[in-house]
Amino acid sequence: MGEDRWSEEEERRPSLFADDPDASTELSSTELSSTDPASGEVTRQRLRFDDSGALPAWTDPPTGEVTGRGRAATAEDPPLDEGVDVWSSFTGENPLWSEDDVLEDYTPTGGTTRPGRATPPRSEATAGGPGRITIGTDPSGIVRRPPPASTRRQPATGSSQLAASSGRDLPMAVAVGLLMAAVFTATVMWRPVAALILVMLLLGLAAVEFYNKVAGKGYRPSIVPGVLAAVLAPAAGYWVGVSGVLLVITFAMLVTAGGFIGAESVEAGPLPNTAITMLGVVWIGLLGSFAALILSLSNDGLNSTYGTDTLFLLALGVVAHDVGAYFVGSAAGRSPLRKWISPAKSVEGFIGGALFTVVVLVIVGISERSTTWTSTIDLVLLALVISVAAPMGDLVESMFKRNLDAKDFGTTIRGHGGVLDRFDGFLFALPAVYYLTVVLQPWVQ
Repeated sequence: MGEDRWSEEEERRPSLFADDPDASTELSSTELSSTDPASGEVTRQRLRFDDSGALPAWTDPPTGEVTGRGRAATAEDPPLDEGVDVWSSFTGENPLWSEDDVLEDYTPTGGTTRPGRATPPRSEATAGGPGRITIGTDPSGIVRRPPPASTRRQPATGSSQLAASSGRDLPMAVAVGLLMAAVFTATVMWRPVAALILVMLLLGLAAVEFYNKVAGKGYRPSIVPGVLAAVLAPAAGYWVGVSGVLLVITFAMLVTAGGFIGAESVEAGPLPNTAITMLGVVWIGLLGSFAALILSLSNDGLNSTYGTDTLFLLALGVVAHDVGAYFVGSAAGRSPLRKWISPAKSVEGFIGGALFTVVVLVIVGISERSTTWTSTIDLVLLALVISVAAPMGDLVESMFKRNLDAKDFGTTIRGHGGVLDRFDGFLFALPAVYYLTVVLQPWVQ
């Protein structure tokens, strides 16, 4: 049954590949019929596919009119793109251009940066928010003082570049380091007050270097209150204690901030300049005053050496870590500790410096050179604390220098840079060792 029906339909359908000329004619033409809606008359017209003549009359010539809303466009209709907000279905505000478009195509004042492309003015919205705070400015964007013209030397080439990349003049650094160690040892062995005077002098020089450097970068710090606080905080700590240090820091804040009240306008930059002044007070004055607090441990009326021994071991540990990190890092340093801060400081150097610090302090304990730190466990803890705090202080100082685009804070100490460059590790190690000593009390058997 199914085969018969298929055969009947196949017979009525024209063959696509038949050799019959009638079949070919039937395929190449077809008849169309249409009914007039008014008269009801049916008309028929044959359409041939192989006819290359004019189109039949049922087509109209193109008029160029744009139709929409189900009808033909008229002259009274407004253009489709006039008064229509194509973004209204997404947001009620103007579209935000992508950050890539802003950086590559648009200029702050308008115009074109690519042929045939308009560029609207930039704003915080189109630029993706406010940019970085520039040195010498505050978040309002008002420039306080233009930084001086760059006087940095061009990078050396050839052999001179290789010599400069080695870091520092090692023989000079060693000679100056030995001289400083001799002066420090002499003051510590003489009496605690002599060591205190040396500490005050070093902190005062470090504060001067810091404020001069940031002033050269566009800030206007209150140099006198900052330097006085850095010098007086250790003295207050030695004779009064922690409360004396806090009193000096408090007065430094009051004098610094109060001084800007007398400025003529906000152009004095009270916020950034007070902040930069107090950074020096806290970083140098407050942290450095812990050296005086350690020395004050010897003020028990018994002519004890608790404070001087502790400060001497602290200095020995910091120097040992620097020496170990330098040589191990130079020989086997492969993994940067914090590459964006200082590519030369490596994880291998950090580990090598820590091991060298432990070895040096344990040898001091075994040889009974200290009458305060006699326990090997206490000495190992002291070495570990120094090994963490000292490199952290070094990284912080390097981070600040990179932010200021400065190689060193000063040139006071040949082969080492400035005072702040040489004693940056001490500033973080001092409070850590002070509180470790207060907790352990290594002199108690």
